[in-house]
Amino acid sequence: MTRPVTILLFLLGTAHAALAQAPPLRLTLDDSVARGIEASQRLEELSARQDAARAIEGQREAAERPQIAATASYTRTNHVEEFSVPNATGGVRVIYPDIPDNVRSRIDLQWPIYTGGRLKALTRAAGVEAEAAGQDREAARADLKLEITRAFWAVITARASQEVVGQALERTSAHLNDVRNQLAVGLVPPSDVLTIEAQHARQRMLGIEAEAIVETATAEFKRLIGLDQDVPVDLVPAAVTSSPIAMPFSAAVNELRADRPERKSLLFRITAAEQRVAAASAGSLPVLTAIGGYDMARPNPRIFPIQEKWKPSWDIGINLRWSLFDGGRVRAETAEAAANRRGIEARLRDFDAVLQVEVRQRLAEVKSAFAAIEAAVAGMRAAAEARRVIAERFSAGVATNTDVLNAQTVLLQAELDVTRARANAELASARFMRALGR
Repeated sequence: MTRPVTILLFLLGTAHAALAQAPPLRLTLDDSVARGIEASQRLEELSARQDAARAIEGQREAAERPQIAATASYTRTNHVEEFSVPNATGGVRVIYPDIPDNVRSRIDLQWPIYTGGRLKALTRAAGVEAEAAGQDREAARADLKLEITRAFWAVITARASQEVVGQALERTSAHLNDVRNQLAVGLVPPSDVLTIEAQHARQRMLGIEAEAIVETATAEFKRLIGLDQDVPVDLVPAAVTSSPIAMPFSAAVNELRADRPERKSLLFRITAAEQRVAAASAGSLPVLTAIGGYDMARPNPRIFPIQEKWKPSWDIGINLRWSLFDGGRVRAETAEAAANRRGIEARLRDFDAVLQVEVRQRLAEVKSAFAAIEAAVAGMRAAAEARRVIAERFSAGVATNTDVLNAQTVLLQAELDVTRARANAELASARFMRALGR
């Protein structure tokens, strides 16, 4: 192996060892949400769309202002026979000379004075579309917060489940040693040892599955917060608080109507659709445009007689355009805009109808989730006490291995139920807050 390759492998190994020895990154739920919002490419995309909508609004506003353009051209023509007339002094005066090189420059002005309100309506429509895009970003931000919360508690639940399975495996291993000792002195039959070994193998299988779940949940969580997959994390859950329900159903619905960004976005888009209807209807009205310009040309065709010299000229005027017949284009565009507005209004009515159902569902989830915690904790305490009693009875020789294994299984399930109940309560609270648009 060459020396450079050896050095490279040494550096890679050193870096990997340093990374493995680095302390885990401690993250609370708030820290995770802040990191995820900062790293989200989806929010960046929606921000770019809002900026694009703002730029379109600027384009619509610019269309109402005077437009000034500078143009220049050069044209080479064929030679022609000059036209001249005699003058009073006995000579000739060239009226139409042979000038094959034609150069022209112009500063041109166009200013829409009256458009029937079309440009103003399009500007207002673009402005409210930008506001709607901003509300879309807020809705995506709330969705991302809920998704990070779900992933955060999924990792905590998976790790807690792994720990519970690990503890159960340790207890099963200790019990297996006890049964093997009893078999050695002839107190139990070999079948009891085989039964415990089967239970021990099952616990090992559950431990392997729990480890895989931890890995997948952690990978998804790191992806959401924009963290490198090789960085270890230590999640710090907050204490499970009481139920966040502090308002009656009607008050919650009213708050939803005011705060949900999805509803605000629909309202903005209805306003934009109304402005587009107005803009489309204005297509049947006359358009009045002020025009003007300043020319500097050689030769200048406006100067008579034509001379091969730079000559200036200017013009100013009013242009009127009124479409008297367009084959039904304006009527069709107006009908399209009105249909789009009706479609968004229907979406808003459907959203309001779904809103009430969603609030009731989230309220029910929160109530049941927090009630489940108390039931799960009571069940775990009872299972732990039952296992302790069974263990003492087994030591005294009045309980069987089957009793011990059943008690162990019940305790394991009870501990897992408590972990899931607490995570479900936090997730139910997060969903409820998301339903309120927070």
